[in-house]
Amino acid sequence: MSKPPFNFWDTIESEVKQAMEKGDIGLGEIKSKKNGNQASPNSVEQGDIPYDPHVHRQVEHPTTNTETLIHLLKGSLGTGILAMPEAFKNSGLVVGSIATVIIGAICTYCLHILVKAQYELCKKLKVPVLTYPESMKVALENGPHWLRPFANVSAPIVDVFMISYQLGICCVYIVFVATNIKNVADTYMTALDERIWMLILLLPLILINMIRNLKLLAPFSQAANVITFVGLGIVMYYVFDKLPPISEREYVGNPRNFALYFGTTLFALEAVGVIIALENNMQTPKSFGGYFGVLNRGMTGIVIMYVFVGFFGYIKYGNDCLGSVTLNLPAKEILAQSVNIIFAIAIFITYALQCYVPVEIIWNTYMKKRYENSEHRLLVEYIMRTGVVITTFLLAVAIPRLALFISLFGALCLSALGIAFPAIIEICVYWPDRLGPFYFTLWKDLLLILFGILGLVVGTGTSINDIIVSFQ
Repeated sequence: MSKPPFNFWDTIESEVKQAMEKGDIGLGEIKSKKNGNQASPNSVEQGDIPYDPHVHRQVEHPTTNTETLIHLLKGSLGTGILAMPEAFKNSGLVVGSIATVIIGAICTYCLHILVKAQYELCKKLKVPVLTYPESMKVALENGPHWLRPFANVSAPIVDVFMISYQLGICCVYIVFVATNIKNVADTYMTALDERIWMLILLLPLILINMIRNLKLLAPFSQAANVITFVGLGIVMYYVFDKLPPISEREYVGNPRNFALYFGTTLFALEAVGVIIALENNMQTPKSFGGYFGVLNRGMTGIVIMYVFVGFFGYIKYGNDCLGSVTLNLPAKEILAQSVNIIFAIAIFITYALQCYVPVEIIWNTYMKKRYENSEHRLLVEYIMRTGVVITTFLLAVAIPRLALFISLFGALCLSALGIAFPAIIEICVYWPDRLGPFYFTLWKDLLLILFGILGLVVGTGTSINDIIVSFQ
C-alpha cells in the first residue's frame, strides 16, 4: 500500500526534529526597538539575568490592581449589557444562563492565553510590549513552517478585524443614541425617522472626534461612567416592578436563533483590545493573571451581571425585548425618559473613545510615515477622522437594526479576535517542543480555532440573513 501524500502528525514530528537539529526552537532573531530596548533573543549571553518584560515597561501613570478591576467592570456597562435581555429571548432562560457562563469562561481563557503568549514573545525578543498585530506576525514567523508564509499578511488582517470591530461598535453607538433620543422626542413632538436623528447627530459626532488628546475627554468620560451606573439602577427598578412569573417564559429558545444569541453575547463579553491595554498599563502586571487575578475576578463579575440582567430582563419583557432594554421602558414616564437620555449622553461621549482606536491604527500604521513631514499633516489627519465618522454614519443609516448590528459584529470580529487568533498565537509560541503531552496544547487550540470559525461563519451568516429579511 502506498503512503498517503500528507500525514499531519508525521509533519509535526518531522518539524520538531528539524528544529532541534538546526537549533531554531522558539523564536528566530528579530530586531525591534521598544522604549529604547534593542531586541535580539540570541543576544542574551549565557549567565545573563533572564529578561522580564514587566520590569522594563515604562508606564507614565500605571494603574493599581483595584483601578484596573474598576476599569474592566466599567467597560462592560454599555450597549452590550443592555442587549442581554434580547439575547436571552433568542436562547431561552436555561440555555442563555448556562451558555453565557460557558462563553464567558472561553473568552476569559482565550484572553489568558493571549496575554501569556504575548509575555513569552516579549521575553524572547527582549521588548517590554508588543501590540496584538505585532504578536501575531512574530508568532507566525516562528511557528510551524506551513504557517510562516502568512506572517506578513497576518498583522494587516488583525488590523482589519480590529478596525472593523471598533467601527462596528461606533455604528452600534450611533443607532443606540438616535433610537433612544427618538424614543423620548416622539412623546413631545412629531415623530421623526431614526435616520433623521442620526443625521442631526452627525456634526456633533464629527466635532467630538476632532479631539486628539484623550485627556480632554477624561472628565466627560468619568461623568458618563457615573450616569451609566445610575441609569442601570433605574432600568433594574423597572425590570423588577411587577415581574411576571418565570413559567411564562421559554427555557430553551429556537435553535436557529442561538447564532444571534452567540453574536450578541460575544459582543457584550469580549473586549480584547481593552484587556490588552489594561494589562499593559498595570503597576503589577503579574497580578493580572492567575486563578484569583484581576482578569478572573473582573470577568466573573461581568458574567454574573450579564446573566442577571439578561435573565430578569427577559422574564420581564419576554418576546417584546428590543435591542436595548431601555427601549422597553414606559415611553411616557419621566423617569424612564431620563434613562433614555442618560444612556444616550453616556454612549455619545463614549463614541469618541471607541473611535479613537481605529483612528490610531489607521493613522499610525498606514498614514503617519507618508504625511509626517508634510505641511498639511494636521489637515490630512482631520480629514481622515471625519471620514471615519462618516463611514460609521453611513453604515448605521444603511442598517438601523440595533440588535442585528450587535450580533453581526460580535460574531464576525470577536470570533476571530477573541477566540481563534489567540489560539493560533499560542500554537506558534510553544511550537514545536512545548505543546504538552500528546500535543495537548495543539489539540486544545485546534478545537478553539474550530469553535471560533464556526461561530464566525454561522453567526455572521444568520445575522446577515436576518438583516436582509428585516428590510423585506
